Amino acid sequence: MKIYMIRHGETDWNIVKRLQGRSDIPLNEEGRRLARVTAKALENVPFTKIYTSPLLRAKETAQIIKGDRNIPILEDKRIQEISFGIYEGLYCAEDHYTIPDPDFIKFFKKPEEYIAPEGAETIEALCKRTTDFLQELVHTTAYQDETVLLSTHGAALRGLLSSINMKNVSEFWKGGIHKNCAVTILEVVDGRINLLEEGKVYY
Repeated sequence: MKIYMIRHGETDWNIVKRLQGRSDIPLNEEGRRLARVTAKALENVPFTKIYTSPLLRAKETAQIIKGDRNIPILEDKRIQEISFGIYEGLYCAEDHYTIPDPDFIKFFKKPEEYIAPEGAETIEALCKRTTDFLQELVHTTAYQDETVLLSTHGAALRGLLSSINMKNVSEFWKGGIHKNCAVTILEVVDGRINLLEEGKVYY
């Protein structure tokens, strides 16, 4: 099995560094362009199915990558973005920081000390649900000869990778935040997951 994982294309909130989380923000025109460029680069990859987060920006990206392939797109909440609760929509740019809790920045700087705000999801919960999804996929016998695409999000993608290359939560951002439409490739052999390529962009 091969698993291609893509972070969604750019949104208007990405540009100004507003916390998106579960907020259902569509791609902007640049995000659609990046997805089309990436789709062209991946047009000969023999995808057999696509899983996407139910959030619009990931679904749009999945549809563009799919192109005219006659394959299913399946939604799964386990690969949607982490929730930021009451802080969604606020700005986390260094020159425009509107989050009332100055310690929130630990989400990016010291994830092992991050405390999820009201209504939000913890990093540990994110890693558990994304790992559960990935392990279920990897151990589905019928998929062993397939090539699967996952259309997901920045933190969710790090959650998916956490079971491969993370020893503790302090290493959550190991490898950094992937750029919009960056592609990561996994190969699964006898239930073992190998990271072939991480965060490749085609634009």
